[in-house]
Amino acid sequence: MGQHKTVWDNPADIVRHLAPEHPLMVFAPTVLQDRARQFLEGFPGLVTYAVKSNPEEAVIQNLVAAGIRGFDVASPFEIDLIGRLAPRAARHYHNPVRSRAEIAHGVAAGIRAWSVDSLSELDKLFEQVPLTVEGEGVEISPRFKLPVLGAAYDFGSKFGASPELAAEILRRVAERGYVASLTFHPGTQCTDPIAWESYIRVAREICDMAGLQARRLNVGGGFPSHRVIGVEPDLEAIFREIGETAAEMFGADAPELVCEPGRGLVADAFSLITRVKGVRDGAHVFLNDGTYGGLAELPIIGNIDRIEVLDPSGRPRQGERSGRVIFGPTCDSVDRLPGELSLPEDVAEGDFVIFHGAGAYSTVTNTRFNGFGLMGHATVMRLD
Repeated sequence: MGQHKTVWDNPADIVRHLAPEHPLMVFAPTVLQDRARQFLEGFPGLVTYAVKSNPEEAVIQNLVAAGIRGFDVASPFEIDLIGRLAPRAARHYHNPVRSRAEIAHGVAAGIRAWSVDSLSELDKLFEQVPLTVEGEGVEISPRFKLPVLGAAYDFGSKFGASPELAAEILRRVAERGYVASLTFHPGTQCTDPIAWESYIRVAREICDMAGLQARRLNVGGGFPSHRVIGVEPDLEAIFREIGETAAEMFGADAPELVCEPGRGLVADAFSLITRVKGVRDGAHVFLNDGTYGGLAELPIIGNIDRIEVLDPSGRPRQGERSGRVIFGPTCDSVDRLPGELSLPEDVAEGDFVIFHGAGAYSTVTNTRFNGFGLMGHATVMRLD
C-alpha cells in the first residue's frame, strides 16, 4: 500500500471508504503547521526541528511553510536531506559522537553548529572543523547532563558531560577561537517545566566555572506530545519557565536560546490506523501492527491511550471499556504493547483501532520483520 493522493476528511472517512488491510499512517498538515506556529510564537528563541523523529519529506516541507528555519541533524543523511529540502535553513549537527568521515561530510556541507560531550571527540572536531564558514564563526556546544527529572527516559545514559567537564570543554572551545555555546537534553516526553529550570541553572554554573559566557544555550528537545487522554501538555508553561529562568540566571547578558523539538512538533499531526486480526477467546487482541512497526517505541515510553475503535463500517464501538493485552502481528512473543490497553468490550475481528499522536518515532522505526510492516500513508484535513 503506497501513498494515497486523495485528501480525506479524517481517519474515520478513510476506514469507511478504504477499509485498509495494512497499517495506515495518516497525516494532517494543518495540525503540524499549527503546532509549528505555536512553537515559533511561544518559544523565546530559535526553533529547530529534530529530524530524527520523523524525516518524511512532507513533514519537512510543511514545517518550512510554517516558518521553521532550523533543523537538528544527526547524520550525513539528515544533513543532505535538509540541504536539499530547506537549503537556506540552519543545520545543527548535534550528535555528539561522529566518525572522522562523518565530520568531514558535515564540514563539506558547510555545517556551522556542532555539539560534543568528551575531550576525545572535541580533539576530532579541532582537527577537521574550520573556525569560520562563509565568514561566520563556527559554533561548538558542550552537551551536559544531569540526573533525569520528569522525563519518560534518560538521554544522559548515553550522551552528556558532567558540568565540570562541560566547563572545561567550553573553555577550550573559546580558547581555540570557536563560538562557545552550551546544549543539553532534559529527556524525552518531559511534562514538568522544572526539568528545564534545573538545567538552565546549571548552565549558569558551567559558564561561571569556565569564566566566560556562552553565546547560545540550546535547551534541547523533550517537549511532550499529547499521549494520554485528559492530560494535554502545557507547552506555554514550559516556554514561560525557560524564558523566565534564563532571564533570572543570566540577566541582560542571557545567551540566545535555541530548542530542538521533535516529538513535540510532529507527533500529534499523525494517527495510525491499525486493524484487529483476531480476538483470542474473547481476551487477547491481535493487531496488524505492533512493536516492530509503527508502535515500536511504546514498550520504552508507554502506551498511547488516545485511541478510538471503529467497526468495519467506520462506526465507533460503544461498549464499556476494559483492559486488554494487545499483541502485534509477528511470531515474536515480545511483540506486545506494555501492560493493558483500555478497549471497548465489544471489539471484534475486523475492527479498526486508531492511535492518535503517533507521528514521532513510528514511520522512521517501522520494520518489515517477519514479513509484516507494509505501512501505507494518507493525508487528512483533520484527525478527529
